[in-house]
Amino acid sequence: MSGQVDNKENKQQAFPAYMDALQKKFGKQVLSVSMGIDMPVVVLGYPCIVEVCHFLKQQGFEQMVDLCGVDMSEYPGHGAKDKRFQVVYHLLSVQNNCRVRLKVPVNERELVGSVVEVWPTANWFERECFDMYGIMFVNHPDLRRILTDYGFEGHPLRKDFPLTGRVEMFYDDAQWRCVYKPNKVENRVLIPKSFPGVDRG
Repeated sequence: MSGQVDNKENKQQAFPAYMDALQKKFGKQVLSVSMGIDMPVVVLGYPCIVEVCHFLKQQGFEQMVDLCGVDMSEYPGHGAKDKRFQVVYHLLSVQNNCRVRLKVPVNERELVGSVVEVWPTANWFERECFDMYGIMFVNHPDLRRILTDYGFEGHPLRKDFPLTGRVEMFYDDAQWRCVYKPNKVENRVLIPKSFPGVDRG
């Protein structure tokens, strides 16, 4: 249900007034609203993200403290029909002493609006998200890789990217430049620590 509020156990605190205003203004574009372990969480349709960010800045969220991508393809409960990625925004209002987390589900070919015009600090965050996941941001002033080199192929934080990488890079004294060779390191599977039943929002 659009704009449905999901208050979990021991999290019955009232939602801030801006949440009601957000749901009224954007209607069905607000896919869900819930209270995470540390802050309210809003899931949005990707076409409205720039408008929502402008609106929240007017509501006092003067800082975007983080933006990252998430590959949900191996997440428990993620279905074949669900969108593979999420773009996650963390916003801070100093004057109101509160935070909010925005989540925008997207597929590989869907384009997300850049919020650099709202918060210039989003510039490098969006570049990192593009570099690591291949998520494209429309109207970004300089959307190019920021952590990997210019000739890098693929996006390292995607779940299907090999842990050892695909090539090795080294400096060749004879050629006076960096060169690549196929990676012969055997790939291995790492099992991360997990905490069953813990919802971190």
